[in-house]
Amino acid sequence: MDLLTIGAFARVSRLSAKALRRYDELGLLRPARTDPFTGYRYYDEAQSERARLVAWLRRIGMPLARIRGVCDLAEADAPAAAREIRAYWARVEAETSARRDLADFLVDQLSGKDTRPMPQLTTPLAIRYAACSDRGLVRDSNQDVAYAGSRLLAVADGFGTDGGRAGSGAVDALRALETEVAEVAEAPGSAGAAPPRAGDLLNALEDAVQQANAAVRGLDGSGTTLTAMVWTGSRLALVHIGDSRAYLLRDGRFFRITHDHTVVQSMIDEGRLDAEEAASHPQRSMLLRALDGSEEPVRPDLRLHEARPGDRYLLCSDGLSVAVPHADIRRTVESVAEPDDAVARLIGLAHDAGAPDNVACVVADVVEGVVEGPA
Repeated sequence: MDLLTIGAFARVSRLSAKALRRYDELGLLRPARTDPFTGYRYYDEAQSERARLVAWLRRIGMPLARIRGVCDLAEADAPAAAREIRAYWARVEAETSARRDLADFLVDQLSGKDTRPMPQLTTPLAIRYAACSDRGLVRDSNQDVAYAGSRLLAVADGFGTDGGRAGSGAVDALRALETEVAEVAEAPGSAGAAPPRAGDLLNALEDAVQQANAAVRGLDGSGTTLTAMVWTGSRLALVHIGDSRAYLLRDGRFFRITHDHTVVQSMIDEGRLDAEEAASHPQRSMLLRALDGSEEPVRPDLRLHEARPGDRYLLCSDGLSVAVPHADIRRTVESVAEPDDAVARLIGLAHDAGAPDNVACVVADVVEGVVEGPA
């Protein structure tokens, strides 16, 4: 058969000779023949399809180790290879979304936006809140924790023998940060001072989460999820790990602002499951990330939200989000005016659905005024 020299094949495949030599070394694209004396590589023109696929996959950033598997799969089962590419890209988009928030804050900080005092509002913003944790109708004990204070909103869902202690310990670790933020905001002469810089706040929040993870250490086989927000007076800094959730109601739109760290959510991201299949999947509660006391640093999601008058936040454990349809949660959050009434109604909906798990809810409204506190 007629073979192409490496130079000719490079032109056909639109890959450089250097790339072709590299892909040969890695086993991605072996030449059809290698001269035993000169080491010169020759290729079959039919190999150009695999070569182009390698080049395209590299352009989307797929790791070389994964490219090999996709290329081999493409030759045997093209639809299966397409599913693998879709799954890879879904994971990239999920990771990019988390990095985008960090990039936005870095751009603001380095361009000077984050170091200037926030504009003084004519009417200051405050939060009104309510929180409740309920055992449900099936479980013997309550391992969910719901906390709302003047500077901290938090929900934790403990698991294992000492899950209740794990959840309480995690929230208590964050309450030290709540005290620090409150002292800065409420110190004499602090009126009109700039709030904590975004980077400083997120760093402090991440440090607090590491302390929360340390608080869980020693509770063998136990751990907790954690979804919490720290209120600075103009911003809410969010930390999230696990499958408890945070939602935002703003300008008539109700949407989730956290991403579940579960096996099932990763399968949804990769296109392997749809939402309906996920709801009944046997592994729907299996966590990929949680506070479990491990020695390795935990990797929480961190982000900032600029507060607006009229915003309403809902933090809840999966005892609510799994048991109650999304439409019913939204309807309640939109229609029940007072935070304490909204929390009571949401827990009532979980009971109406059988409340098979503990339930924790926090509802907080951003309002114009100077009084922060329970509704």
